[in-house]
Amino acid sequence: MAKKKKNLFEKFANWATVATGSSAAFIIAASIILIWIVTGPVFNYSDTWQLIINTGTTIVTFLMVFLIQKSQNKDSKAVHLKLNELLASHQGASNRMVNIEDLSEKELDQLHKFYVRLYNLAKKEDDLTCTHSIDAAEENHNTKLSSYKSKPHYNNARKNTSKESN
Repeated sequence: MAKKKKNLFEKFANWATVATGSSAAFIIAASIILIWIVTGPVFNYSDTWQLIINTGTTIVTFLMVFLIQKSQNKDSKAVHLKLNELLASHQGASNRMVNIEDLSEKELDQLHKFYVRLYNLAKKEDDLTCTHSIDAAEENHNTKLSSYKSKPHYNNARKNTSKESN
């Protein structure tokens, strides 16, 4: 029975997300506000007249927060699963990145430092298509660097980089 309720709520949430994100929903909301504004003089801009729009918008906003959060959670989970699939299927990718969203802020900062190092290593190379995993970055860089130093395109790139920085 609980599973049926979950499916029912999920179906409703999906429907409501699509419906409230539509042009028709915006037109309806704008029309309601316009009608409310036009009826102001009829009700002498009374407290009740103001309370109607305040209560209505508060209720709608309160409910929409939960619908938006549910939709965002679902979308976020789907994106993470897609990225995890790409990571898992790519030979050179670090499997440490799978479920990275579960790491603490401190652990994410530490990984960020690794990627800054990757960037700095990549900057030293003349081949922008070159990629590294976190574990192999330094080793790949040193291997490439030692073999590239003897090649003319490497030396030309280094000369051009020196000229640009001056």
